[in-house]
Amino acid sequence: MSIDMLTCMGVRTIAVSDEVYGRLKALKRSGESFSKLLDRMSGRPSLTELAGALPRDQVDVLRRSIEEGRARSRARRSRAVR
Repeated sequence: MSIDMLTCMGVRTIAVSDEVYGRLKALKRSGESFSKLLDRMSGRPSLTELAGALPRDQVDVLRRSIEEGRARSRARRSRAVR
């Protein structure tokens, strides 16, 4: 059995280099466990985490682009139905 990974009661211990540990520790939020950090880093961001990620002017451009794309899609569907 490898010492790199031990399994005990649903908890896994993994070996990482000191360099990787340091980078992970720097990313960890106050009060956040390494499990929560890794879950946050490996999953999809929630919509609340994305709030404020773009400047307002870019949000408006993105919104217009989405609306235009939807309008084109509706037009294609309506042409296909005829």
